[in-house]
Amino acid sequence: MTDAARSAAVRVRAPGKLNVFFQVGGVQPDGYHDVASVYQAVSLYEEIRATHAPGFSMTVRGSVDVSGVPADDRNLALRAARMLAAEIGYDGGVHLEVVKDVPVAGGMGGGSADAAAALVACDALWGAGLAHTTLHALAARLGADVPFALMGGTAVGTGRGDELSPALATGRLDWVIVPAEGGLSTPAVYGHLDEMRARGDAAEATAPAAAPEVLQALRTGDPRVLAGQLRNDLQQAALSLRPDLARVLDLGTEAGALAGMVSGSGPTLAFLAAGSEAALELQIVLSAAGLTALHVHGPVAGARVLSA
Repeated sequence: MTDAARSAAVRVRAPGKLNVFFQVGGVQPDGYHDVASVYQAVSLYEEIRATHAPGFSMTVRGSVDVSGVPADDRNLALRAARMLAAEIGYDGGVHLEVVKDVPVAGGMGGGSADAAAALVACDALWGAGLAHTTLHALAARLGADVPFALMGGTAVGTGRGDELSPALATGRLDWVIVPAEGGLSTPAVYGHLDEMRARGDAAEATAPAAAPEVLQALRTGDPRVLAGQLRNDLQQAALSLRPDLARVLDLGTEAGALAGMVSGSGPTLAFLAAGSEAALELQIVLSAAGLTALHVHGPVAGARVLSA
């Protein structure tokens, strides 16, 4: 058994994400959608502390409202721990202490980050030493965003979003994140998009592919170039379900954001700023309007061990 496995605890941090480009194809026979996504990991993190235990248990706290977050096998992090134990034939357990800073049900992949952090933490705690490819395969079984939370940085996701390839992004991008009260169900937003398309209220689905223009914009590192290439096919459906978000999008752009968008399936909003000083000014204006506004930047690394 390795020194890591003999550690009393392992602490891991994993980032939330933004989809700077998200194209949604038509619904498939199994009810899922093929997508093309360009992910960027940002400096809003989930943290997990894993300790040895005879069974599997968890606690959840954080700077965000966690009242609706389950602390049983409905939680992806606990499912990730059980899956890893089964994979390596480990007959012990783990207790996970989860500290959440990513908005819950906010379209930024907080639950997926928890799952990725749990995989990395348990792998270290139990001394499994699994290859990254094995962890990635386990992550993909848990959900489309989990592999990216492992990987971090900037990446193109295809298929269900879990078939990843790194994307070159130079420099730093500054964002202001505005969480909204009350989450949005990801399946509900996808379902509403399908309904809107069937009625002709949204553009018809086409085969998804990451636009070369957005990848070139990321390579330039110029936020002004990227601002013109942001896309989220779920945004129209999310705004239809939560029309109050449109006012906040308008407020952000009026206050100097280069562009604003719904993050993933929402309802969190993401505003791209010209730089760190512009992001701070935007954060102040939005906060003065009574909104929670968080300044984050990307790209950042994926799930990493902080201490063992």
